[in-house]
Amino acid sequence: MSKQEKRLRKRILIAAVFFLLLLPIHQRDAFYSLLGMPVLQSPIWDYLELPLFLIPYGIIGWDILWRAVRNIAHGQVFDENFLMSVATVGAFFLGEYAEGVAVMLFYQVGELFQSYAVSKSRRSIAELMDIRPDYANIMGEEGLVQVDPEEVAVGDTIVVRPGERIPLDGVVIEGHSTLDTSALTGESVPRDVGVGQDVISGCINQTGVLTIQVSKEFGQSTVAKVLELVENAYDKKSKSENFITRFARYYTPGVVLAAVALSVIPPLVTGQPFSLWIGRALTFLVISCPCALVISVPLSFFGGIGGASKCGVLVKGSNYLEMLSKVETVVFDKTGTLTKGNFVVSEIHAAAMDQQQLLELAAYAESYSSHPIAVSIQTAYGKAVDPARIQEIEEVAGHGIRAQIDHRKVLVGNAKLMELEKIPYPDNISTGTAVYLAVDGAYAGHILIADQIKADAHKAIRELKEIGVRQTVMLTGDSDAVGQKVAAQLKLDKAYTQLLPADKVQRLEALIAEKSKNNVLVYVGDGINDAPVLARADVGIAMGGLGSDAAIEAADVVIMTDEPSKIATVIKISKKTVGIVWQNIVFALGVKAVVLILGALGFANMWWAVFADVGVSVIAILNAIRALNVSEFSPQSSGCDPQLESAYLPSN
Repeated sequence: MSKQEKRLRKRILIAAVFFLLLLPIHQRDAFYSLLGMPVLQSPIWDYLELPLFLIPYGIIGWDILWRAVRNIAHGQVFDENFLMSVATVGAFFLGEYAEGVAVMLFYQVGELFQSYAVSKSRRSIAELMDIRPDYANIMGEEGLVQVDPEEVAVGDTIVVRPGERIPLDGVVIEGHSTLDTSALTGESVPRDVGVGQDVISGCINQTGVLTIQVSKEFGQSTVAKVLELVENAYDKKSKSENFITRFARYYTPGVVLAAVALSVIPPLVTGQPFSLWIGRALTFLVISCPCALVISVPLSFFGGIGGASKCGVLVKGSNYLEMLSKVETVVFDKTGTLTKGNFVVSEIHAAAMDQQQLLELAAYAESYSSHPIAVSIQTAYGKAVDPARIQEIEEVAGHGIRAQIDHRKVLVGNAKLMELEKIPYPDNISTGTAVYLAVDGAYAGHILIADQIKADAHKAIRELKEIGVRQTVMLTGDSDAVGQKVAAQLKLDKAYTQLLPADKVQRLEALIAEKSKNNVLVYVGDGINDAPVLARADVGIAMGGLGSDAAIEAADVVIMTDEPSKIATVIKISKKTVGIVWQNIVFALGVKAVVLILGALGFANMWWAVFADVGVSVIAILNAIRALNVSEFSPQSSGCDPQLESAYLPSN
């Protein structure tokens, strides 16, 4: 609890004690009757009652009165401070001292609940995003020196010891360790890193000492971008929030005019005393205060964004969170989004020898290359290469490798190399990138290299279908054979292949034109070439862990874990959040409408008004906090909150 909240709590307790002590004085006739004592008619209490009740009223309500006066001076007349001030001051003029103090007291109780709820949401996000490093260790003349991360330049070498947070993005040049990436990705399983691997800022080094060469200055680092995204996430209001803002702008002056009319017109028409109808008008004002809506709707979206960030998904604004609840079409890029973007050996087809021999010759021929295809062959071989067996290696630019291995002439490369050497080869191969081999002038077989589908891509598509997404589409620049194969494996509805970046935009435009007016199209990508499409989609989602800076900048939602299944998770969170928002809107307006009518007819007094304002606000705030109720991501769950699973997945 903050100092401000503690001060307000102290004021509430002091005012409540005064109020309880003075209540028997205000209700002295009933109090004496309850105790069986004769009623004492003493005029001194009539004179003391007002100044005595002004003490708790001043303790609990001085700041509300001051804000009302200050806002009026600035031209902001019709707000909740004005309503509370008019209602309670009017109650004092009518001699309803206890009711005036009670309204202000319970209103401040509601304010304390609101402040606590907002603080809880902020603390949850702050704890999650407490990733800004305090310092970086850089080597100086007398050993390691701690400096501000903003002072470290690209190319500098930093040292990160166990228990410290990695301050800047870079490449490990010495050491091996495990990293806790949960603050950034929501993934609880530690990640192993070693020499040559990229590391991102914000992770906690757990075991070994790492020496890292900085690749990005602090302002461009992962941690800085994440913090910026979170800080700016609340600047963009959803349609529901904008509606409530506009509603309050016209609603509050309307109820003030209605209260004035209620205090004047009925007594003129019926001849009843003005004091009766002024009291009803003041009750009407308290009931009509729109606190429950003005507070709970933004708080719900605030909690939803915080809940998503717990799962490693950063939503850049509540408008995007609201739009995700109406997703009809999800369009995917292929490489790096649905697939890992790295090559692996998928098939080995040997013609003149067994498969292991073919793979061994290819690995030896490619042993001096760092090309991704060469690396994938060496990885599949999985053994150390004996340099003594290699007599000669020659690279044929754009074609492949000529080599002498065990005194045999070995050719490893693409179809162009086979044609150059006039070696017949089969061209009706399966989908994938083919690496052909020839030994001593004869075709020996080929190896297929293919991109791997991400481990949870199947799960992602399945869950999207289960939560109501009607269409899943893939746009890729890959060949038609490769693209259609991946689409078939993942059971996508459509796949468009061999697309340039401009073609992707045109195809997306066509998909947007086909969709329903009130439904939303989402595009998911990770590369620089995806930036235009991400910006054009209704909601753009970027894979943030390995995605390009351009894609992350253009996107509206960033998945820090690079897991496509998190798309379904954030959609579930958005549906839950929007559901809570509408629950609060319907509940608050419904209760207020009923009590307003009762108040205007004289059936609801100031105590009813307190419930209709403060009680409804507290209930709505507690309901809004539920949007933050998501647990940490775990491999056993497709989302962060088991309740989300049961709420939005159909039963079997």
